[in-house]
Amino acid sequence: MKPNSNTNPESAEGTRRAPDAARRGPAADSARERDDRGRFSTQRKADAVVRLIRGESLDTLSRELGVTAATLSHWHESFLASGRAGLKSRNTTAQEDEVRRLKAKVGDLTMRIELHEEFIRMRGLEHPLAQRRSSR
Repeated sequence: MKPNSNTNPESAEGTRRAPDAARRGPAADSARERDDRGRFSTQRKADAVVRLIRGESLDTLSRELGVTAATLSHWHESFLASGRAGLKSRNTTAQEDEVRRLKAKVGDLTMRIELHEEFIRMRGLEHPLAQRRSSR
């Protein structure tokens, strides 16, 4: 039977590529879903991590996505660390931040005073602000 001359070459080409795509498997599909620099979007990374959390095998998911197991593990660890930060019971306010800053400043100044007092004591000098006993 003769091929139909009215057949669009692009559609014939597309039908020839479909079996190739099936042979390449899901890893090739996920590689196409990456951006042009070979990076996964945040959403795709989150989806992969959720699949890991739900119990999918690291090796299987790694092969399917076309990334190393170490990369998936890193995404998983980052995801969990960020999740812990989001579960803090309360956010700090500007007032609490200012109190924390001022406490640190008081601590710094206290240390400086103690160092100066130690310097004065080591030199055998009289402390300039020392209270003197009256000589009655």
